[in-house]
Amino acid sequence: MLDRGPIFIGGLDRSGKTYMRFMLSSHPDITLTRRTNMWPNFYNRFGDLSRVDNFERCLEAMMQYKHIHSLEPDLERIRREFWQESPTYARLFALIHEQYAQRQGKSRWGDQTELIERFADLIFDAYPNARLIQMIRDPRDHFEASKQRRRNSKGRVGDSTARWLYSISLARRNQRNYPDRYKIVRYETMVSQPEETMRDVCGFLGEEYSPGMLTMQGVPRFWKENGLQVYPGDSPLRKDFIGSFRRGISQNEIAFIQKYAGRYMLLYDYLLEPIRLSTGEKLHFYLVDWGVNVARMQSWYAMKLFQREFTTKVGVGL
Repeated sequence: MLDRGPIFIGGLDRSGKTYMRFMLSSHPDITLTRRTNMWPNFYNRFGDLSRVDNFERCLEAMMQYKHIHSLEPDLERIRREFWQESPTYARLFALIHEQYAQRQGKSRWGDQTELIERFADLIFDAYPNARLIQMIRDPRDHFEASKQRRRNSKGRVGDSTARWLYSISLARRNQRNYPDRYKIVRYETMVSQPEETMRDVCGFLGEEYSPGMLTMQGVPRFWKENGLQVYPGDSPLRKDFIGSFRRGISQNEIAFIQKYAGRYMLLYDYLLEPIRLSTGEKLHFYLVDWGVNVARMQSWYAMKLFQREFTTKVGVGL
């Protein structure tokens, strides 16, 4: 394996993970893949990989997954090299990523996977030099951004709040347990102070800062796909979406998020909004919206509990 450990980017959807990946992938020594979901989808799912049949079943299943297949791994090379060290899932995952990084001419690999923070214990045990960056965002803006993608939003604020609280609880736990290997980055800080943020991130990773990261020069397709004009030294990061919740979600939805997440919002400098509801709006909030959204929160936590019970049996931490 490489001397420098891999880099993982986690957090919720719509929290800036892709921007962070694009900037880090524009570093001359780093490349990051996305959504390979190796840990959530394949870790420990095929038994002991020291058995050849289990190894082959796992490798075949991984090649059916498009985000892994698109990396175009040399399967014969993996088969040769896998048995040269301890035959573990982490080693198999690393071999695929290392091959991809070498083809990109990069010396360090990483991956962006939503909620990868669930697997921090396993990742740090497997890769002692790994670094994990968790992106966080104001839960109100996160909900507003997610809502734009889902037209049927009834009760969605309860689901969104539950997911945000879950991710934040993992951030706090992992930061406490792995202070030198785990970094929390706010979306708002990244887009408002990109150079300061990336200098700090590079220091955390033990890498030299590269100005090309700000212009995302390693991913020109980002500029093209978004119809942006490239200017020397310019960055595509914009502050326009900070506070977008004020335009995109209701006072009732803001009130619900702040009621359940307000304590943790303040810990990360997300100030609470004053809520002004009419008598009718208050009645609707407590008699209709509140019950629906609490039910959504509870159902989300129940699902997560079921997943944890199920995955514990196969040794996967969720």
